Amino acid sequence: MGHATSDLRPPIHRSWLRLRLGKAYYTGKRYLLWCSPRFRWAKERRKAPLPHICFQHATPLLRHLRGEDMELQRNKVVNLRLAVARLDGVVLHPGETLSYWKLIGKPTRRKGYLDGMVLFLGQIGSDVGGGLCQLSNLIFWMTLHTPLTVVERYRHSHDVFPDAGRTQPFGSGATCAYPHRDLMIRNDTGQDFQLCLHVGETHLEGMWRCLEVPQVRYEIVERGARIDQASWGGYLRHNELFRRVTDLEGELLEEQFLFANDAIMMYSPLLPE
Repeated sequence: MGHATSDLRPPIHRSWLRLRLGKAYYTGKRYLLWCSPRFRWAKERRKAPLPHICFQHATPLLRHLRGEDMELQRNKVVNLRLAVARLDGVVLHPGETLSYWKLIGKPTRRKGYLDGMVLFLGQIGSDVGGGLCQLSNLIFWMTLHTPLTVVERYRHSHDVFPDAGRTQPFGSGATCAYPHRDLMIRNDTGQDFQLCLHVGETHLEGMWRCLEVPQVRYEIVERGARIDQASWGGYLRHNELFRRVTDLEGELLEEQFLFANDAIMMYSPLLPE
């Protein structure tokens, strides 16, 4: 993927009818995909963890962001607990594919989901089940540090918040929207992997576990970071992410290009810290 910042346009305002028709179309396509015999879907869950940790990570549950309703963040924690209960312990056997939304199901009030923060066309709002992008972000970031294959992932088209407190490179997340903006991960290795998740007191915690001791380590590095001003007056942010594969002694074995990110900035890059 090359430098595509020139192709980005200002936020598009679509009619209510067009949005509803588009969602119905892509929802139908997703349900057909889930019925496809081309995939072997991960569905087994085990309470007992596999013996070795491949990678683990945690992200804070609550962030004090200017202008954001903290009630929506507290609701997000409720939503995360419900979603984690459907994913924790799932085993990804060789040849199987994990579908984030197929395992979680549709977030509804009847299931206990609350209104949480969502981003739609660059605007901050609220919806039932909002906030589950934090979970898809975590799973995607952890997966980049394993030999598992990401077969479907959607990047954020807008950069909404400044970098204060950021611990991961810009563009390393995975947005989600039921059911068509999914995160799908395939196991092309010869061993089982297990996704373990927990909503703690302060952090969302996760790890990929495996049967065999990992023989390599992965590091994600950012290159080509820049901010451009678009012809329509806004700002566009770009970077490229690479993955360095090293042996246990730190010797570089391979460097892989992952993807490029281009996003419309929803804040001024000239704002003070």
